[in-house]
Amino acid sequence: MSAHSEVIDGVEVSFARVATNGIHLHCAMAGPEDGPLVLALHGFPDYWRGMTPALVTLAKAGFRVVAPDQRGYDLSDKPDGIDAYRIEELSRDAVGLIYAFGREHAHIVGHDWGAAVAWWIALTDREVVDRLVVINVPHPRVLAREIRGNPRQALSSWYIFALQIPRVPEAVAFGARTRGRFAKILAKSANPGSFDDEYLSRLKQAWAQPGAATGMANWYRASVRRRPGSQPDPRVHVPTLILWGRRDRFLSASMIEPSAALCDDVCVEISDDATHWLLHDEPQRASALICEFLQ
Repeated sequence: MSAHSEVIDGVEVSFARVATNGIHLHCAMAGPEDGPLVLALHGFPDYWRGMTPALVTLAKAGFRVVAPDQRGYDLSDKPDGIDAYRIEELSRDAVGLIYAFGREHAHIVGHDWGAAVAWWIALTDREVVDRLVVINVPHPRVLAREIRGNPRQALSSWYIFALQIPRVPEAVAFGARTRGRFAKILAKSANPGSFDDEYLSRLKQAWAQPGAATGMANWYRASVRRRPGSQPDPRVHVPTLILWGRRDRFLSASMIEPSAALCDDVCVEISDDATHWLLHDEPQRASALICEFLQ
């Protein structure tokens, strides 16, 4: 374990590079080591700090929280090639973390791409999932159906297809001269003030890590070019909480109900005034809802 740590809102957060699925992920860890394990999985183009509100709240409540930089991001390993970013590999990373921390199961909380990974684990490795929390991402079957059949959602998902172009997205969004502009565009997709200058500065540092731009883009490239086969059982059988900011400009709230219908035991909480960035827009409320559900 690395020697450095920091204190966030009274909670000590330590850091380590943890071996899982043939790579090493940089992880932020907080809460008592013997507490129930929670994996907190960030999305694009965030990094572990995107899960800080939940990490702090859950650690104070007695949970052991692990928030990794997922593969391709910030200080974690960035394997070469699109195949390394298939959803099967991303989910194996997370499952491997559970075992790396000496556990057989955990609660999984995910936002954006982290939620996509969380959904996939619940569908393919449900024995390792105690409870599932997904934030502003629908069930994978629902999302695929909407992108194929709903022109409005397909238009809202234009960035998925733009990211398929080799090398150009890396330069346009994450280049040394362009990442500042992209950070401002990102901030405008959230509520005013949800991404402050300090956070955007940290994000730009994460994007500037060698290989990070391509690693992040490869998540989207693999999702289109290396699509997994459909699951025989599309239902989620573990208790599930769906959190959603209704003002999400990327993903339509119309996908909430059909996603919930594919869960055996589900709670849905909608924030009318929040965007796709619910944990940034309403950190206290969202974190309290997560904590209540996991307790």
